[in-house]
Amino acid sequence: MKDDPLNPISKYARDKVEEHGDQTPIGWLHRDERYTEKLATPDVTIADLIGDVDPIKAASLKLPYSDERVIHFGLVPRSHRGIFVINDLPDLQARIQVALFNILQEGDIQIRGFKLRMPLDIQFVFTANPEDYTNRGSIVTPLKDRIDSQIITHYPESIEIGKKITKQEAALTPAQQEGVEVYDLAKDLIEQIAMEARDSEYVDAKSGVSARLTISAYENLVSSAERRMLISGESKSSVRVTDFVGVIPSITGKVELVYEGEQEGPGIVANNLVGKAIRSQFTQYFPDPEKERKKEKGNPYEPIKEWFEKGNMIDLIFDADEKTYRKELKAIPGLEGLVDKFQKTSHEGFKYFLMEFALFGLAEYSMLSKHQLNQGMQFKDLFTSMFNMPEMGDDE
Repeated sequence: MKDDPLNPISKYARDKVEEHGDQTPIGWLHRDERYTEKLATPDVTIADLIGDVDPIKAASLKLPYSDERVIHFGLVPRSHRGIFVINDLPDLQARIQVALFNILQEGDIQIRGFKLRMPLDIQFVFTANPEDYTNRGSIVTPLKDRIDSQIITHYPESIEIGKKITKQEAALTPAQQEGVEVYDLAKDLIEQIAMEARDSEYVDAKSGVSARLTISAYENLVSSAERRMLISGESKSSVRVTDFVGVIPSITGKVELVYEGEQEGPGIVANNLVGKAIRSQFTQYFPDPEKERKKEKGNPYEPIKEWFEKGNMIDLIFDADEKTYRKELKAIPGLEGLVDKFQKTSHEGFKYFLMEFALFGLAEYSMLSKHQLNQGMQFKDLFTSMFNMPEMGDDE
């Protein structure tokens, strides 16, 4: 028990103070030791939270069960003068929730029928997901009545806030932090994917899209770049847009789909969310292709489009080393000039990321065709790709 030496509530502490008086030994507790957390699971018992009679202690001390000294206190009494948190409160069985009534209201605890008056000084905090109230359990009404305040949280209201949360929570090794460079645009795309998922007609809005999606997606993105770095034998690397293929498992494992989404397939929905994120961010870096398409002259995307219309194509291989990656992008006429015109940068690595980003963006705006290969992404002319689609029964 974390008793107050000036106001002890346990028999042990009272006896100590009575025995030693002003010479009673006291200790200082760090704030980390004043915090207790318990996940509400079906196997949680009253003994875990409140306590139980310890028959071995009763036998060894030769005391009756009605004596307070034979009680083994649970997590709640041991959190006296601290903060006690129960996560996912609706998952706690109703009969266990009932045991919290008197603690929250009167400060009484009852163990095996023995009533103890212990004015516990505890700040209780409970957490619950909104959907849990109906799907996985509920908070019993008398307990809700004893909870002083309900604070309803929300998703990050901006990409900047989302990036701060992701950076804080992402578990990256020192080697990853030193060896893999992640551009701000890539971080923005991660947060944009979550925003697109929250607005998607294929994703169950009631279940929601938590920050765990962006955290896991960010970790997977860095891991994809690190894997390529190790395969190519390079000491440093930076993320690429093709690395977002590693983000797909983070999406499929984190979102609940409605019936229409299940019909589409988790993989297709996840790829579409990545595509929508690229499309949303594209116009913040380059002119809107929809508006430029209507112009008779001066379309900055025309040189790129014309090169692909001549039958040229490009394969961006996932595991390609940096030299091969840059050579492929530089071979496309007009692509480097597009970046230099609208996003001039002295950072060579980011320049090529923008060139790759431009290709993906033009594909999302249906100016190019994009296909995923076993080992990479292929870009070519949209109409040529449509006319060369395999017929029914043909092998792809």
